[in-house]
Amino acid sequence: MARYTGPACKLCRREGKKLYLKGDRCLSGKCALDRRATAPGQHGAAKKKMREYGLQLREKQTTKRYYGVLEKQFKNYYDEAARKEGMTGENLLLLLERRLDNVVYRLGFAESRRDARQLVLHAHFTVNGKKVNIPSLIVKAGDVIAVKEASRSSDKFKAMTEKNVIVPKWLECDAANLCGKVATLPAREDIDFDFNEQLIVELYSK
Repeated sequence: MARYTGPACKLCRREGKKLYLKGDRCLSGKCALDRRATAPGQHGAAKKKMREYGLQLREKQTTKRYYGVLEKQFKNYYDEAARKEGMTGENLLLLLERRLDNVVYRLGFAESRRDARQLVLHAHFTVNGKKVNIPSLIVKAGDVIAVKEASRSSDKFKAMTEKNVIVPKWLECDAANLCGKVATLPAREDIDFDFNEQLIVELYSK
């Protein structure tokens, strides 16, 4: 399965934004973006005037990296969003938000989306009582996501029960029992990251 395996902090520095790819580290003094807020590479510190195409490209790259998907998969999400009724950019973000690895992270069962992806790949979760190992699975309203019974005794998940995680209103979390539910489908206002999805639509409309 294709995935990015390079340094996560370089992605944040390249986009000039915290993408929260390393969990609590991004909120600490160890955050690479706080220590060196320039793009990586020999010419990273050089000031460059961003043109229209550059702004569109950077927004697409930011969104793609924030949710941890690669180029082909992101384009497939865009094509699916374009086929749906409503605004294409909003549909795209809501599809990405409903990915299982994102939901696991939002419920507080993983320290980051990268961590959530790995945990799902290793089949530590069930959806509606069935074991799953597909991070890209799109959840539906009413789906119940839970840590697999055999995995609940691990120190990693025991630590998660002690964390006070604020989950978005479209999800319900029972931290004590390591399970959560998709109460309703997310809305655009439930996404707290500052995306400008219209730039992505403009990029793909060229």
